[in-house]
Amino acid sequence: MRLKRRHRYCSLTLFLIVLVFAGGLVFQGQRHSQITKETLATQELQTIKTSFNSTMTKLLKLKELEESSKLLTTNENMISASDESLQQELENSSLLNISLNEEMRVARILEDEPYEYIHNEPYSCLLRAPFLVLLIAVEPKKTDARDAIRKTWANESVAGGLGFVRLFFIGVNQDTQRNGSKLQHTIEEESDRYHDIIQQDYRDTYNNLTLKTLMGMYWITKYCPEAKYVMKTDSDMFVNTEFLIDKILKPKGQRTQKYFTGLHMIDFSPNRNNESKWYMPPEVYPGRRYPTFCSGTGYVFSGDMAQRIYVASLTIPRLHLEDVYVGMCLAKLKIEPEPPPNEHLFNHWRVPYSSCRYSNLITSHGLHPNELIQYWQHLQSNKHNPCQTTGIKIFWPFPELGFVIELQWVCEFKS
Repeated sequence: MRLKRRHRYCSLTLFLIVLVFAGGLVFQGQRHSQITKETLATQELQTIKTSFNSTMTKLLKLKELEESSKLLTTNENMISASDESLQQELENSSLLNISLNEEMRVARILEDEPYEYIHNEPYSCLLRAPFLVLLIAVEPKKTDARDAIRKTWANESVAGGLGFVRLFFIGVNQDTQRNGSKLQHTIEEESDRYHDIIQQDYRDTYNNLTLKTLMGMYWITKYCPEAKYVMKTDSDMFVNTEFLIDKILKPKGQRTQKYFTGLHMIDFSPNRNNESKWYMPPEVYPGRRYPTFCSGTGYVFSGDMAQRIYVASLTIPRLHLEDVYVGMCLAKLKIEPEPPPNEHLFNHWRVPYSSCRYSNLITSHGLHPNELIQYWQHLQSNKHNPCQTTGIKIFWPFPELGFVIELQWVCEFKS
């Protein structure tokens, strides 16, 4: 009986031991599972913390940069010509080898638009860096001139597949600012249709032509810095863009940096006749001679020159003679305009029309929109043999009446 009871106690004890052992295993498994989950949760939390800290660090750095940028741009809408320290800085800096600091300074200058845009085309150069950009200074009312230019020498077809951008630069005047202005409505329609109008809120006058040109330089610097070449010209010009591209800019060996060319104006003296359109007061420009400049009727430059000229202009007092002023900027930059390969290519006067003459020049001045269209069509029809024909054609313009008389004699002609 006692043996049976002892056996029962042993069995019970063994059962309890097994039960405790089994319970311990279950508890350890649950604890291990809990520890694993806690470990994973801790690791995940650590990852989140690391990511958060990294993000916060970046945000703090961005904030620091933003704050430093604000400090740099405080009260700096434009560099004043009277600030001697900035003038000295510009003179001592090498614009010919633009450093990182210079690029940062230019970036700060470009942050604030000098004049509000009424119409702008900021994405014209986004998809492709253009080979040539045409900056055409034009009065707001010259609708016919803009239409004629679009159909002729500034048509996209002249570039032969190269990147090409045409832009008309205009300001505002009483006619555009009048309530319900028909002229401004026309400009808006042009902008919507052709996307080639850059209109800003400055007075569009002859004396502001320098400002208009500088706004063109600003636009290239900010919105089209990769442009290879730029031409600035006027709305009453004939421009043989095909000849310019094929014979001057496209050939191998042509410079793509620090290049500026046009009709050279050398050793010109300031006009002291106060009744002249080109009058220059001695107190504005006391010098006896202007630096060499290129006629504002049409000059061509490499794309990098837009930034150089605009930055240089910030420390040079403005003159109303745009071409003279650009020449002063070039002189400050110590960049000499390059003579064109032929002295007859750029003309600031009206060249009598013949297909032979106009196929071998770049600019002719003082043409009416109707003449532009007629001369261009005739030149295109004689493109392959412009200097030999079975007849002589003479175009006799009557700009005041808005038409051209065409006379033709049939004979052998070669020039």
